[in-house]
Amino acid sequence: MRFLTRRSFVAGLTVAPLVRAADASVIPYALTQNGTSVGFSFDLSGISQSGTMPIQHADIKIDTKRLQNSKVTVVLNVAAARTKLPFARGPMLSEDVLNVQEHPTIRFTSTRIQLGPNGRISEGALITGDLTVRGVTRPVTLQASLYRRPGSDADDLSALSIRLAGALDRHAFGASGYPDLVDDTVSLDIQAELVRQS
Repeated sequence: MRFLTRRSFVAGLTVAPLVRAADASVIPYALTQNGTSVGFSFDLSGISQSGTMPIQHADIKIDTKRLQNSKVTVVLNVAAARTKLPFARGPMLSEDVLNVQEHPTIRFTSTRIQLGPNGRISEGALITGDLTVRGVTRPVTLQASLYRRPGSDADDLSALSIRLAGALDRHAFGASGYPDLVDDTVSLDIQAELVRQS
C-alpha cells in the first residue's frame, strides 16, 4: 500500500489550484434555437437545391484561453430534415440515401481545431472532426469563424456567433442513391449563436 507522505500532500495542494485554473477556462455553451441553422445544398439534375436539418443535441465546450482545445459534439435529427423542393425530401430520407429508418441521426465530434494565421478563430480556422452518417464515420474538415456579439467588450464572451462551411462526398458514407440525378457533393453551411452557461 502506498502512503501519502507530507511532501506529496504539499505537492498536491500546490498542483490543485493550477488544475482548477486550467479547468476554469473551459466554459460550456448552449445553442440558441432562433439563431441556429444547419443548411445543406446539392445539385439535382444540374439545379442547385437546399434544405435544413435541426440540431437534436449539442455539447459545446470552449476553452477561452486556448481556443484550439475547445470541443464540440453535435447530433442532427435526420427525420426532421426539410428540403425546399418538397418531393426531394422522400428520396433523401430513403434507404438508398440517408436511410432514416435505421439511422435517424447524424453526429459530428471535433478532433482538432487549427486557428488562423494570427492565432484567432475570427480570422478563419479549420475544425476537423469525425462525421457519422448512416453508421459510417469519416473525417471531415470545416472552415470556421467565431465572433463576439457586435459592440461587446473584448472580454465579453457571454454570447458568440459561429459559422461553419464545408463539403462532403455522399458516396463516402454510402448515401449513393439516385446517382444519375443527384450530384456527389453535398455542401454544408452552419450558422449558430452560442450562449455561455453559468
